[in-house]
Amino acid sequence: MHERAISDLGLRLQGALLRPGDDDYDEARTIWNSMTARLPLMIARVGGATDVIACVNFARDHGLPLSIRGGGHNVTGTALCDGGLTIDMSGQRAVRVDAERAIVHVEAGATWGDVDRETQRFGLVVPSGIVSKTGVAGLTMGGGFGWTSRKFGFTADNLVAFEIVTADGCLRRATATENPELFWAVRGGGGNFGAITAFEFRAHRLGPEALCGMVVYPLERALEVARRFRELCANAPDELCCLLILRHAPALPFLRSELHGTPIAAIAACWAGDPLDGERAMRPLGAISEPLGGSIERKPFIAHQTMFDASQPFGRRYYWKSHFCPQVSDGLMTALVGHVEKLPSPLSSVLLMQLGGAPVRADPTLNAIGMRNAAFVLNIQAAWEDPQDDTRNRDWAIESWTSATPFATGGVYVNFMTEDEGEARLPDAFGEPTYARLREIKSRWDPGNLFHGAQNIVPARPTR
Repeated sequence: MHERAISDLGLRLQGALLRPGDDDYDEARTIWNSMTARLPLMIARVGGATDVIACVNFARDHGLPLSIRGGGHNVTGTALCDGGLTIDMSGQRAVRVDAERAIVHVEAGATWGDVDRETQRFGLVVPSGIVSKTGVAGLTMGGGFGWTSRKFGFTADNLVAFEIVTADGCLRRATATENPELFWAVRGGGGNFGAITAFEFRAHRLGPEALCGMVVYPLERALEVARRFRELCANAPDELCCLLILRHAPALPFLRSELHGTPIAAIAACWAGDPLDGERAMRPLGAISEPLGGSIERKPFIAHQTMFDASQPFGRRYYWKSHFCPQVSDGLMTALVGHVEKLPSPLSSVLLMQLGGAPVRADPTLNAIGMRNAAFVLNIQAAWEDPQDDTRNRDWAIESWTSATPFATGGVYVNFMTEDEGEARLPDAFGEPTYARLREIKSRWDPGNLFHGAQNIVPARPTR
């Protein structure tokens, strides 16, 4: 790479162009999953859409690998690229709420915590995930689900417009009527079609208080807890979303200190509606006697949204495996509990989240989301600190996932896929017809595969 070309790029940017050896370079290449240790040739801390256009054109014209960092909270680590150009959006975090229209404008580097802090001032929410430090861009483009999805739809279902820099270096706006092909593909198809610079979301009435919380039991009662979880989910209206958790107890404020680090089974729940109705719907939770601790109560919705932040900090080593499951059977629970009993790291966890509700009733051709009919999503989250423990923690996640395979549908949530699963499993994430359509759209908008983010959709007719 000619030094003059690099220097010229740096002079054109509003933001900073960082290279190895620069003071901020190592900080800029630090992302959530420290399993990733890539060394970009350049990191552009962009100052706006014109910077993104310059970077896309530069990478394309010079044949450089290109990656995009939003919130930096992706398990695959593909926010960075070795020897290429990383577009760092993390300084672009502005959120503006049009409360009268219930529309939220969000820059591409924002996290869901940034969004919640603004929307909750107006008693509004955009459906998101369950960790507030998650980046808006990655979650949205992969579909996005969390506490309010059963009531209000997936995150991508609530995306009404976005601005995107495509592979030809043009900034475009996409809506249901403007560039509708791009609009369909990006909502679920991931970062395969361009660099998004801004989002517009539809918001819904909820908060600033909601009925939510968690109740914790010892792991030896996991089957009993799982059966109650099944009962709650089977009769749940759209407003109720439940999460089953198997792990070692973190230092939760409502647990006695001697319980910290002990194996637990817990149910977390959130009610996206009138709290009085929620109290009736959650009553079966109280029928499980003698919990170790916890409560379901009215509290700030933001407090519930940030409840799991401490257990997923930046800088740990993470490896995930995932399934969709049609039901939470005793056989599945027996398999999972057996592996939780031999956790190699007290930081790891197994999560089973309830899906269904409003997304199931939506038009299946609405967008590229491939999980619309899934009932439960299983996420096996291996987390640890020491690189010397990589092999045994990865092996634990894979063995746990393998034991759950007989109870799974074969589908997978694209945002929970690891990089080593690769292209072979993408048809499982989208379904064959949707995947084929995504590849055709990719051929038209990015035939050279410049954007090959977290899970790469290869053009149906790639250029040579």
